[in-house]
Amino acid sequence: MRFARFAYKKKVSYGIVDGEVVRPIEGDIFSDPRTDGHPIPIREVKLLVPTVPTKVIALGMNYRNHAAELKLEIPDEPVLFYKPLSSLIGMHDCIQYPPQSHRVDYEAEMAFVIGQPAKNVPVARALEYVLGYTCFNDITARDIQFKKPPIEFVKSKSFDTFGGVGPWIETEVDARNLALECLVNGVVKQTGNTGDLIFGVAEILSYISNIMTLCPGDIIATGTPSGIGPLTVGDVVSVRLEGVGTLENMVVPQPKTAEAK
Repeated sequence: MRFARFAYKKKVSYGIVDGEVVRPIEGDIFSDPRTDGHPIPIREVKLLVPTVPTKVIALGMNYRNHAAELKLEIPDEPVLFYKPLSSLIGMHDCIQYPPQSHRVDYEAEMAFVIGQPAKNVPVARALEYVLGYTCFNDITARDIQFKKPPIEFVKSKSFDTFGGVGPWIETEVDARNLALECLVNGVVKQTGNTGDLIFGVAEILSYISNIMTLCPGDIIATGTPSGIGPLTVGDVVSVRLEGVGTLENMVVPQPKTAEAK
């Protein structure tokens, strides 16, 4: 099943994606969702960030080949950082290139969405707490990240629009062996497979839940494989996750605020 959050005629709703239509549902996606109302052609809706999280947590260096390309050691436990809620954008929203950076990179990732409150969850039961999976683009200002030691995770990854999510949440997929790609202007730039994760979904969820309570809708991005590279204004960047879908965004200049004019 594919759950989407969408805008249609100035109303925001959840729905089930069924081929080329979206079927609106009663209530939310976390408790016995049932279709309600007439199906809407998907071309007529605006797909939004597919959930409203209380937090977004991402992993660094969770693929060996990505750690190697950054010349960093393989971690012995998950490396965590936050993406602010203000960084999130959905399908076809624009990535704004901030003037503070001269090297903004794509990072294609698989993310999973929490389906029920999770605290101190054992690894053996962790997947029971996963609602489903989605595409994630952990946009990063690489020059800021490595400007000076220590590695600057927060500033480099927290600009507005630096967290692409979508286009929906797929609930019926085995996340242990999925092909992952990043395309820029239709050209494949990054390839990987979730089977190469250092820490898998169950391990990640269990580890984080032993630190903090995870809430329904929270997003956990699992890290990116090797092949990261720069984006320029005008690029269209796509994250393609096997069995889930494709997230697409365009890079634009950051608009000048009224104060900056």
